[in-house]
Amino acid sequence: MQKFDVVIIGSGPSGKAAAIQAAKLGRKAAIVDGMFQVGGVCVHTGTIPSKTMRETVLNLTGWRERGFYGRAYRVKANIRASDLMQRLQMTLQNEVDIQQDHLLRNGVNIIQGHARFVSDKVVEVGVPNGDTVSLAADKFIVAVGTKTYRPDYVPFNGETVIDSDEVTCMTELPRSLTVIGAGVIGVEYATIFQTLDTNTTLIEPRETMLDFMDREILMHFRHDVVNDGMRLQFGQKVKKIECRDNGSCIVHLDSNRAIASDMVLFAAGRVGATKDMGLEKLGIKVDHRNRISVNKNFQTSCENVYAAGDVIGFPSLASTSLEQGRVAVLHALGEKSHKTPEFFPFGIYAVPEMSTVGMSEEEVIKRKIPYEIGIVQLRETSRGKVMGLQSGLMKMIFSSKTRRLLGVHIVGEGATELIHIGQAVLTLKGTLDYFLENAFNYPTLAEAYKVAALHAHNRMMALQG
Repeated sequence: MQKFDVVIIGSGPSGKAAAIQAAKLGRKAAIVDGMFQVGGVCVHTGTIPSKTMRETVLNLTGWRERGFYGRAYRVKANIRASDLMQRLQMTLQNEVDIQQDHLLRNGVNIIQGHARFVSDKVVEVGVPNGDTVSLAADKFIVAVGTKTYRPDYVPFNGETVIDSDEVTCMTELPRSLTVIGAGVIGVEYATIFQTLDTNTTLIEPRETMLDFMDREILMHFRHDVVNDGMRLQFGQKVKKIECRDNGSCIVHLDSNRAIASDMVLFAAGRVGATKDMGLEKLGIKVDHRNRISVNKNFQTSCENVYAAGDVIGFPSLASTSLEQGRVAVLHALGEKSHKTPEFFPFGIYAVPEMSTVGMSEEEVIKRKIPYEIGIVQLRETSRGKVMGLQSGLMKMIFSSKTRRLLGVHIVGEGATELIHIGQAVLTLKGTLDYFLENAFNYPTLAEAYKVAALHAHNRMMALQG
């Protein structure tokens, strides 16, 4: 039996961060991962693949240049699935090589196989050759992530009815697509395919989507995607999915409407990958989506076992998972740990992309905080004109009493990069005056911060008479 100070189960963002942090402290650490290579869902089927596909689609379609050359402009006339997969495979292999190198250089033991708890001090790992190895440790970090939710009523076949993990295995691009589920994953893939000029319909049983986002930003986003040709079917549940002999799919809604398409992508949620891990032996319970509950230190109900990343649920972001993994292993090893950030940015890599940090206008109203907003259209900035932007919006919310920045919300090109300026000012408890009194490179999209701040400042002055 091999003995370690800490064993991490899962090699996604939280697992990798935990393992390297433990190794940096001179502790003997091992990572156990059930996938054929390190990186977890983030690298192989989730974050990196979807963002790589998005970037490839934007480049090959010439989407960013259409403001100058018209909607008919294309860089490549006939885009095939192979065009997307070629760049995808290159990117994924590079990412795997880098992550594996980081782990090995730091002395982390990598063990491929499925881990199952025997006790709170031992796991058994079924390795690829059929053998079983036992690993003992004082502490464990469960960072197994999630897998796609696959309800029985959906006739998945890997070709015309697929889940989000199977998008990267496509051999043909559909001419029409129905996406079920308007969460982050569904919205991202729906807009990516719409950019490819695939006839796309997005179905969501609720009347709203992405409820954690500022509503004004969502209104702008919905206008953009509808204007681009996407059809939104909200407030309607899927009753049945029918696969016809001619290869087409029919999605039947409870409103008695039927939608035909070449392909159906089911993206209505994910579940924790905790099945058959022996958690019940340790008294660790999972919720209806197989997620694990933890305390503020990411400790489960079993003292020796911690959990981090998507397997513990919200916010399920690669960025926050990295911090959760570090905090969890530091606490597990009895080391001083920092708190997880108060302000973390959400990034939605749709077309157009969206990002948000801090409070939305709805949250500010609910808390009864006196406030003012500043808004700027990205196309009105000099950089926006140079880029040929046709849309995009930045919205900043300030306390009208203290002038403190309360939230930043962006939709449009560069949103996920721009948001970090707002995040820094929020974290440092900065005010509107920071933006008024400092210079921004010109021309840049970041200049939008100053313009939006001036807008808010002028409105505050008008109220003062």
